[in-house]
Amino acid sequence: MTDSASFDHQAFIKNLTPQPGVYRMYNLKGEVIYVGKARNLKKRVASYFRANLDSVKTQSLVRQIASMDVTVTHTETEAFILENNYIKKYKPRYNVLLRDDKSYPFILLSEHEHPRLTVHRGPRKKKGEYFGPYPSASAVRESLRTMQKLFPIRQCEDSYYKARTRPCLQYQLKRCAGPCVEGLVSEEEYAQQVQLARLFLKGRNAEVIDTLVKKMEQASLDLRFEAAARYRDQISALRKVQEQQWVSGDQPEMDVFGFAYKNGIASVQGFFIRDNKLLGSKSFFPRVPGEAEPAEVFQSFILQFYLSGNKSIPRQIVLPLALNEPDAIAEVLSKQAGHNVKFFQGARDEKRRYLDLANTNAMNALETQQSNQKSVFARFLELEQVLELDNPIQRMECFDISHTSGQQTVASCVVFNREGPFKSDYRRYNIEGVTPGDDYAAMGQALKRRYRNIKDPAKIPDILFIDGGKGQLAQAEECFEDWPHEKMPMLIGVAKGTSRKPGLETLILAGSHATIPLNADSSALHLIQHIRDEAHRFAITGHRNRRQKAKTQSRLESIPGVGAKRRQSMLKYLGGMQEVLKASASELAKVPGISAELAEDIYQYLHH
Repeated sequence: MTDSASFDHQAFIKNLTPQPGVYRMYNLKGEVIYVGKARNLKKRVASYFRANLDSVKTQSLVRQIASMDVTVTHTETEAFILENNYIKKYKPRYNVLLRDDKSYPFILLSEHEHPRLTVHRGPRKKKGEYFGPYPSASAVRESLRTMQKLFPIRQCEDSYYKARTRPCLQYQLKRCAGPCVEGLVSEEEYAQQVQLARLFLKGRNAEVIDTLVKKMEQASLDLRFEAAARYRDQISALRKVQEQQWVSGDQPEMDVFGFAYKNGIASVQGFFIRDNKLLGSKSFFPRVPGEAEPAEVFQSFILQFYLSGNKSIPRQIVLPLALNEPDAIAEVLSKQAGHNVKFFQGARDEKRRYLDLANTNAMNALETQQSNQKSVFARFLELEQVLELDNPIQRMECFDISHTSGQQTVASCVVFNREGPFKSDYRRYNIEGVTPGDDYAAMGQALKRRYRNIKDPAKIPDILFIDGGKGQLAQAEECFEDWPHEKMPMLIGVAKGTSRKPGLETLILAGSHATIPLNADSSALHLIQHIRDEAHRFAITGHRNRRQKAKTQSRLESIPGVGAKRRQSMLKYLGGMQEVLKASASELAKVPGISAELAEDIYQYLHH
């Protein structure tokens, strides 16, 4: 369906400037449908309204233009950055969209007296050395586990480290030297291990091994056989890691991208090389408007990937396709990175081997993605047939509740569209004010909070699944009794059955409470199981996080009117948490900064 838009392009172009800038196109609803950058605004906008447009995508876009506006910039570099900001803000229908713009994690070696190894994501404000970026948090965790086996450097939180009076389990497992306890490791030895870890993270593995060999030989000459054995084990572990863990090369800092494009689906495979090591790879599937050219898709990806402001830009980038404006884009990225950035296309030797590998991985990822989409599409079709729906399902949501004996209750809402999980619309709700263990009340609260202020009809699901039986489903029915919108979701309860085995679920329709029998091998049932399991995973993850936070949180932190300074005063004046709990209201009132009235409130809170 297209808008019957009439736009007087001649009058608009007549007054346009030839300066660089960004243009936005709107449809009749006032929605931004396309954002573009131009070196010459007048020429670029005029090109859309030629009589002989070759691209079907451009023809469809032009038919929907109801209005346009432009923002003039001083330079083309500013135009690139502004275009990227507008695309992130409006997510226009006809632009290529990168759906994963999260910052990548780094390993941080802190600048503490006893440095700490940890994962870091986001702006690099903490003092220390950063190594990476790694393609995922799991890659960082795996690297930190390896580092823990190789170098006994602490990885614990600062609060945990400062509170230790005796060594923890990591010391017993020989995965930490125990700098938190005086006398376990000398300052010199710990500093040496930190330096070895630093060299290892920089890719200087041979230098690390040579240093350890010398230390082992010296320890043996000094008859310190236990120390020599530790160095021997460290060398053995390092050589094993060097053989198994990373692909090594001669390139100190480089990103390599492979590209595949077929049947309207684009796949980009990124390899990230830092300090002569391939830290890992990642697949990207940008959203592509119909009939887009491969070069346009890839160039849009590169710009959005690096201009998001949270990516590490290397000095060398190997590309599978030529960019339309390579010099201008290189200038933009160089300014963003603070150093010169070079593009390589049609590279040789090692760069070519990496590029071929990236292209192969991109094609494999594309074929897997297409296969998954076909499977998901088939499941949607069967579910539509089972439920006898007239219109295709565009959006489904599912709710689940998770708690431990009624405590730290969390509700989850997950969203699926025709492509599968739509994670940006997932939500969690911390449930408060209900009887512990009352799943019905918890479900009712979550549903009301989810749908009470919904304004966009596109956010209303076609089907709403409730993980549970008739009781949970009744809460959903009550929530939608006075539903003010024209579109009404179909409510379905997913009961696990007495045996709670997959394949034996019972689907309960709202209203009649009739059940829908589905065979265990039904594609429709597999889709329902997928969304139900995803809701359960999302709920239990949130519950575990909340439970862990409650375990590590002091009881004093939740007392109204008691901030950090007053908590510190109480603990210092009375001598610790146990003494605070034993103290009477009159004893609490003796603490500096605490009045008799506040002391009574604290006492009542802690004891009642």
